[in-house]
Amino acid sequence: MELRWSLRLRQWTLWLLFVSYTYAFYIPGYSVKRYGDDEHIPLLVNKIFSDNTQLQYAYFDLPFICPPSGRSHGGSPFGSGQSVSLNLGEILRGDRIMTSDFEIQMGKNVECQALCTQEVGRKDVKWTRQLIKEGYVAEWIADNLPGATSFVTVDRSRKYYATGFKLGFQDYSPIDGKARYYLNNHFTIVIRWRSVPEGGKVIVGFEIYPKSIRAADHLEGGCPQQVHETHEGLELYIPPDTSKLREMYPGSSYIPEDDGDMDDGATLKVPYTYSVYFKEENGVDWWNRWDLYFSNQDEGSTTHWLAILNSLTISGVLGVAVYVIWSRTVQGDIKGRGDGAMEDKVRGKSKSERKGDGLLEQGDVERDADASSDDEGLEDVSGWKLLHGDVFRVPEYSGLLAPLVGSGMQLFFMVSGLLLLSSLGVLNPSFRGGFVSVGMGLFIFAGLFSGYFSGRLYKTFGGVKWRKNTLITALFFPGLAFSLIFILNLFVWSQASSTAIPFGTLVSLLALWLLIQVPLVYVGSWYGYVRTEAWEHPTKTTSIARQIPPQPWYLHSISGTLLTGAAPFAVLFIELLFVFKNLWQDKSGYYYVFGFLSAVSTILMVTVSEVTVIATYSQLCAENYHWWWQSFLTGSSSAFWVFGYCIWYYIFHLHITGFVSGLLFFSYSFLACAVYGLLTGTVGFLTAYTFIRRIYSSVKVD
Repeated sequence: MELRWSLRLRQWTLWLLFVSYTYAFYIPGYSVKRYGDDEHIPLLVNKIFSDNTQLQYAYFDLPFICPPSGRSHGGSPFGSGQSVSLNLGEILRGDRIMTSDFEIQMGKNVECQALCTQEVGRKDVKWTRQLIKEGYVAEWIADNLPGATSFVTVDRSRKYYATGFKLGFQDYSPIDGKARYYLNNHFTIVIRWRSVPEGGKVIVGFEIYPKSIRAADHLEGGCPQQVHETHEGLELYIPPDTSKLREMYPGSSYIPEDDGDMDDGATLKVPYTYSVYFKEENGVDWWNRWDLYFSNQDEGSTTHWLAILNSLTISGVLGVAVYVIWSRTVQGDIKGRGDGAMEDKVRGKSKSERKGDGLLEQGDVERDADASSDDEGLEDVSGWKLLHGDVFRVPEYSGLLAPLVGSGMQLFFMVSGLLLLSSLGVLNPSFRGGFVSVGMGLFIFAGLFSGYFSGRLYKTFGGVKWRKNTLITALFFPGLAFSLIFILNLFVWSQASSTAIPFGTLVSLLALWLLIQVPLVYVGSWYGYVRTEAWEHPTKTTSIARQIPPQPWYLHSISGTLLTGAAPFAVLFIELLFVFKNLWQDKSGYYYVFGFLSAVSTILMVTVSEVTVIATYSQLCAENYHWWWQSFLTGSSSAFWVFGYCIWYYIFHLHITGFVSGLLFFSYSFLACAVYGLLTGTVGFLTAYTFIRRIYSSVKVD
């Protein structure tokens, strides 16, 4: 007893140490940076993005901003325009982080500093207008914090941040009502700091306030006079060359304005300036400086709790149905009369035959009628027992089902690991690109589980070409995903967008897949097929298959399969609203409530299992033993609902413009639904397989 308590105490101690470690582990690979007075603070520029399109652009690829001069600042060995090394996740999400020419020193305020004067041609002016019209915002980074636009709530009680700042704004002429576009060319940078006991200062806030100031208001030194006063904005407009337009439209009384297609060498001068101010902020600690980026989402906590309550209600109702089924099969039919069910039918048949021979008396005939009615009732309750010789018959296309289940298990371990690490705080927005990078690593490592489950299931099906099954498992789903991404990349490349994956990264992904993941799948498949035994089935399969009677509509039609996906989709629906909003509508925000998402995901897996048990039991009671593929489709059926929701969301909530952006939306939505369907389908299949093995293991049939 004393030894047991000692072991428990040691386990709890290790658990508490682990919890305290994960709490302190705030930013993986990034430590607190303390600055001294006048120490240089690097300002990095990243990209521009919009909630109305899926195309992003590197900041220094824009023709209307100041190009990097190449000079080094603050003693840095790297000059401006130097690319910062990025992890895989950052590259895949379109980040292109580079050093800039902004000179910022801790504690040193700068009233105004000229950056450069850029000349923009007609075509560039036209494109800049389009970017402003589509609501593009720019992202800068200082001390790993994205530059933010500051907002306050309606009652002015709370402040929150939105990542990035707008490139410009749109206004309408009071004379003719036409749209006019203005470019922000002055940036007021506010850095909030606080002192720390260890010495030095830490940055707890990074705010950017853009402003548009026309070129005529700038002095010779580059800075405007009274920079913080009201100025007329810098309009993106180059007067048309009427003489050339008249040459293009001879004899016409209407001369159209230049739309940017004519290149006559005319340019627009854009002077860029910036100001820097430091504000002491003692109300924010370094480890919770990201809270302001999330404060505008606090109101959604109530909705998250309602989502969990809704999910628990649906799962609870289905759980009662599963409990009734389990009671009738394992505890009722098996323990009570299940073992003799087939013998009763045989005895009943023998009596009927004797009745036909005239060997039964009148009392026996009456008892036979009662027994016959009892058998009819038993047939309704335990018709699934008639399938004992067919329920484990190898399904059609088993060579495809095993790889799909293996890939589903690979995705299951990857998603579980991501949700666990995110809930513990290891993966957070400050770990830029960490979610995608770690997810890719987990997916590759989980190739071991993919190969194991695929190989062992393939052996259970009686397959002999296990190496062929291994190749299908290792190449099928990853190959389709890689091919789709490569084709999409061609479209994005044509738009010169930073969303396009660089060719070198594509080669690296191909190497990770073929040189690491495929061998891991092979090792797992070898162990699952060669070193372990096939899963044993409690009943033997007969040589002649039973004839399946006519089936109800909900067991053999597409509508029946879709019907089973309604319950899991209802569990996930409310949380999908938040996920979609952060993915497609509010790219400047961050999805951070992974605790709620993990809870809903757990309930979702339970619900999928419950729905699959109910559907499989109904199918067996209808004397249909083709449950292998049906259980997989039942588990994955909610993916069709999710994809339908994607279409509805695109039509009624998004304002995506352009063919490429629409193509990216539907392609990525299809890929995400395929991943979701593989995962839930695998959960449904394994649940049905476990359920059937359990109920038939207690049935004894002579």
